[in-house]
Formats: sequence, C-alpha cells, structure tokens
Amino acid sequence: MRKLVYFVGMSLDGYIAGPGGEVDFYPVPDDMWDWMRTDYPETLPTHVRPHIGLDVDAPNRRFDTLVMGRGTYEPALAVDVTSPYAHLRQYIVSSTLGPIDDPAVEVVEHDPVGLVQGLKKEEGLDIWLCGGGKLAAALFDEIDELVIKSYPVVAGTGIPGFTGEFRPTLFTPTARREFSSGAQTTWFTRA
Repeated sequence: MRKLVYFVGMSLDGYIAGPGGEVDFYPVPDDMWDWMRTDYPETLPTHVRPHIGLDVDAPNRRFDTLVMGRGTYEPALAVDVTSPYAHLRQYIVSSTLGPIDDPAVEVVEHDPVGLVQGLKKEEGLDIWLCGGGKLAAALFDEIDELVIKSYPVVAGTGIPGFTGEFRPTLFTPTARREFSSGAQTTWFTRA
C-alpha cells in the first residue's frame, strides 16, 4: 500500500513558513540542492526546475501524487501558475478556493481523510503531503512517514508544521543526513 509522507522544511522552532508564507529565510546550501535534485526531484516545482539545473522531465523517484492545502498552493497562483507540480497528480484541499481552470489540478472541498485513504489503495509511488500545518493536522492519523528538513534558524512565529490539538505521538527516526549549512534531513516512521 502507498504511504502518505509529510516531506516538509521546518525551522528549529517548528515553523514551516513565516507568518506571510515566507520560506526565503531557510539557508539552502548547494549540497542540499544537489540532494533534492537527485533524490527528491519531484518536490521541486515544474516551473522552477529550469532555473535550478533540473530537467523539466526528470523522473519522479518517490512520489507521483501530492496533496496540499490552499495556503501552500497560493504562492503558485500569485505568480499565475495553476499547476505548480505538473509532473504529479495534484490535489488541493480547500473549502474556499473554488474550481481551478486546469485539468491537472483537482480541488477537494471536503473529506481529505477519505481522499488520502482512497489514494493509498491505488497502485503507484507514495503520496506527498506538501503542506500546510492545518492539513497535516487534519491528516495526522494517515501520515505514515515524516521527512523533516530542519534548518538551523529560529523563525519566532509563522505557520506551524502541525496546527491542531495536543496529541503527543511517537515517531521513530530511521535516518539522518546533514548538509554544509547545518541543515539536516531526518526520516521518521510512525512508532
């Protein structure tokens, strides 16, 4: 069965973005860009790929589907990109966004849990939970793995990685990789 993997960048104090959705404060060194281009190319937006030395048609290695909330999708719309991950099946969970005039993007207004449970039963690569914190909290019981890119910066405030109720849940670290800036990626599975 396919897994739902929350692959996300996070500050030391647990924020995935600043209060206005900013992510440009994360120090991403060249060796981390190389790792993402090689091991997780599908997590790099289609329209950004030519600018970072990645072929637009680079094959997906881990994911073939993504699920994201409206807040994570909005930056693409702000630059007139309706299909930011054209190389993946894209589901946007939002009860307020309305339809998107792009056949590559499906807006899901209700029941993200049912959506993910159905996707898990399909054949294919894993499902990328792209963000944000509210959706991660709503899908918490469905998350099988966490891949946390932890950056050596304290944000102070912003969008938390999980915006939900107090639910201490144990995850087991299975691997860790450090980069030249001090950023680390840690892989976790549900304990």
